[in-house]
Amino acid sequence: MAVKIRLARHGAKKNPFYRIVAATSEAPRDGRFLEVLGTYAPKENPAAVTVKEDRVLDWLSRGAQPTETVKSILKKAGVLDKARASA
Repeated sequence: MAVKIRLARHGAKKNPFYRIVAATSEAPRDGRFLEVLGTYAPKENPAAVTVKEDRVLDWLSRGAQPTETVKSILKKAGVLDKARASA
């Protein structure tokens, strides 16, 4: 059972709001997840990102793989640098 850190879409039509979640790779995009790790609101100017750094680092240390989009969000937030430093 592989764990992915990915986005789950919420919000209204043409007004997306995403949760950054840890979910099994078999789960649907907006389906079951293991834990909410943060939020991403791309329509705000600038895009609003909140991340629970300690929880993300914990999941990364357990072997969870972020998707490309989440990886770029975490890189901008500075979380991936901390993960590489602690590894």
